[in-house]
Amino acid sequence: MSAEEVLHVFYRDAPYLFLGAAFTAVGIVSAAFAVLRRQRDSLLIFFALFAALYGLRLWISSPLLAMAVPSSTIYPRVRAGLNYIILIPAFLFFISLGLPRRIERVVGYAMVGLGCVLASATFLFGDAVVYERTNSLAVISASTFFLIRFMADSSGEIKDPEAADFAVIRWGLLIFVAFVVWQNLMEFLPISLPQLEPFGFVAFLGTLGFVAARSTLRRDQQLKEIQNELEVARRIQLSILPSEFPVSMSFRVAARYVPMSSVAGDLYDYIIADDHQVGLLIADVSGHGVPAALIASMVKLAAASQRAVAADPSRFLSGMNSALMGNTQNQFVTAAYVHLNSESGELRYSAAAHPPLLLLRSGRVTQIEENGLMLAAFTFASYSTAVHKLEAGDRMVMYTDGILEASNAAGDFFGHEALCDLLKRTRDLSPAMAADSIVSSVRQWSGKQDDDLTVLVCDYTPRIDECGTALRSRC
Repeated sequence: MSAEEVLHVFYRDAPYLFLGAAFTAVGIVSAAFAVLRRQRDSLLIFFALFAALYGLRLWISSPLLAMAVPSSTIYPRVRAGLNYIILIPAFLFFISLGLPRRIERVVGYAMVGLGCVLASATFLFGDAVVYERTNSLAVISASTFFLIRFMADSSGEIKDPEAADFAVIRWGLLIFVAFVVWQNLMEFLPISLPQLEPFGFVAFLGTLGFVAARSTLRRDQQLKEIQNELEVARRIQLSILPSEFPVSMSFRVAARYVPMSSVAGDLYDYIIADDHQVGLLIADVSGHGVPAALIASMVKLAAASQRAVAADPSRFLSGMNSALMGNTQNQFVTAAYVHLNSESGELRYSAAAHPPLLLLRSGRVTQIEENGLMLAAFTFASYSTAVHKLEAGDRMVMYTDGILEASNAAGDFFGHEALCDLLKRTRDLSPAMAADSIVSSVRQWSGKQDDDLTVLVCDYTPRIDECGTALRSRC
């Protein structure tokens, strides 16, 4: 062929070559997306195969490619066989759309079987007119059948957004199926018209793109609403946490709370706060996010209901456990509660599966641990109280496990020893500055926050008389 003839063929086939490349690219992108999702999505997989094979068929069917292999015996079989192979993913895609009636699924699987038979016969024995006519008749019949069924199902008002999306896709399919029927009818008519079927596929892809864009906008709007709701939830949760500890003659307390997400499951509260007594509660709900935050609110209510027994930590936790049982949707709560009394000079402590309280005294850190079972898990859980004498200058530190279990890039935990060393280094700082130092050190160690961080620092600073004895009453 002359160069002019080659150029003529190229210009005539250029739109189809472009569409073939575009369809193949869509198929490849869809296949990559299916792999990245890491879950089997038959609809996406069959669509990817359908689009890629459809684009490949446009390229192989081009006379321009036939010029490159004029004497090949394999090329005609591949070109013809691809026409039949494409029936397989095409009708599997239709079936994956969720055909509601059994007869529709039967027709779909019959066309899949026909495609397998015709493709195998073509690859083994070569193409034949009877294969082409059989394929055209079957495609016309099946496509007309689906066209009628889709038209019958398209009536009625659609209010659900997902149903509306499917209705748009269905109209794209109707256009494509109509073009398929017309293209196959051309096999039986003595006229020659340009191939229009690929443009029907363009219309179908256009509806898919429209639905994808609309779904993205809808998801963005939903995400924005969720973020606004989470911000409101964050402000509400912060409002249930106590403000600064009131001025006291005997105690100075500071708390720091850094949630991993907008809302979290950590909680602290000042059950009692006056000149002579303080009751400090810290709790950690299993899990993260909104469910844990909701249960944390329940924990605060359960703690408030036990204010009458606040001087007895074991009874306090037992009462909380009874109040929470059966109300936490199988999530559990760890908690620790300490009652400090400057008049009796006692520290009374009890915990429910919580990290131990740390007592910094004279430069040494001592663990105070008196653990029972976690809250909201066992009706028979019981708790005991550890009693220790208070000394002026004592610093008590309560914290959640997010402090200890913060891990660095190597997977090493921040740990108990590092926390104790940090307490010793910050012993001359105020409780607020010490709490800030603990949180900042943990965050620097971990780089990224994998859990909620909460810490309570309490200093025992009683007024001392001339003899060096803590005053038992107000002056």
